[in-house]
Amino acid sequence: MPINKEELTKLYYSIGEVSKMFDVSKSLIRFWESEFDLLRPHKNSKGDRRFTQQNINQFRLIYHLVKERGFTLDGAKRELKENKDRQIKKQEAMDGLYKLRNFLEKMKEE
Repeated sequence: MPINKEELTKLYYSIGEVSKMFDVSKSLIRFWESEFDLLRPHKNSKGDRRFTQQNINQFRLIYHLVKERGFTLDGAKRELKENKDRQIKKQEAMDGLYKLRNFLEKMKEE
């Protein structure tokens, strides 16, 4: 499920909110946090993870590689290390296409 940047309105999101956004378990988020140096959410004084919009975009990039494209964790790490900028540009292009599709669907309904 693509997450539009326009939908992200809060400054911080809890791990539960992020797990619902991507329909994954909280333990998977914690595991990927330990596996990928890219993903480092803020922690409050109690140790609760607080995800910023940037953290969610980073998670979305990892999610795309692993869940949607079928990369192994090592393959996703290598891809992010070697082609991070290219992957970010591809994700931004996909965001634009989703936004355009939503706009066209709204126009069709009207």
